[in-house]
Amino acid sequence: MQSQWFVIHTLSGQEQKVKESIEKRIKAEEMGEYIHEVLVPMEKVVEVRNQKKTVSTRKLWPGYVFVDMALLDENKRIIEKPWYFIKDTQGVIGFVGDPPMPTPAEEVESIKAQISDSEEREKPKVNFEVGETIKINNGPFLNFSGVIEEIEPDRGKLKVTVNIFGRNTPVELEYWQVEKA
Repeated sequence: MQSQWFVIHTLSGQEQKVKESIEKRIKAEEMGEYIHEVLVPMEKVVEVRNQKKTVSTRKLWPGYVFVDMALLDENKRIIEKPWYFIKDTQGVIGFVGDPPMPTPAEEVESIKAQISDSEEREKPKVNFEVGETIKINNGPFLNFSGVIEEIEPDRGKLKVTVNIFGRNTPVELEYWQVEKA
C-alpha cells in the first residue's frame, strides 16, 4: 500500500489535540502500517508584550491537519480501517474532498520548508509596508512614531524615519521593536 498526504478538516483550535490523539491511538489500534506521519503546520512569530520580546507559534492552516497515510488501495478505493480510524477521532470533521483527494507531495514539502524557515529566522506577527506609520515600543526611541522607508525581511529589520527635535532621522530597528500606529 502506498501512503499519500491527506488533509483532515478539524474543529477550530483542536488541531493539536487531533494530532496527539491520532499519534497515541496508532499503537493501541495497530494502525502503524496505515498512518506514517501527522503534521500541524506551525511557524514561529515574534511580538512585543509589556516591553518584552515574545516568541509564539501560529498555525499556517488553522482548522487543518496533514496526515501521511495509506487510505486508497491500488484501485483508488477507500480502505475502511484507516478511514474510520480518522473519522472516529474526536475533533475531526472529515477529510478534505469527497472522495478524499491526496495532496501533492511537493506541496507538503514546501509547507515543511516554510516551517523550518520560521525556525531559523524570526518573523513578525504583523506584516509591515513601506510608507506605513509605526510606533516604536522598545529601545532608545521608545514612544516615538516613524514612517517605514525600507523593509529587510531576511535580516528582520526596518529602516524608519523618525522626527527628532524637528529633524527627520533615519533609524534601523528590528521588527519586534515596533508596532502599527
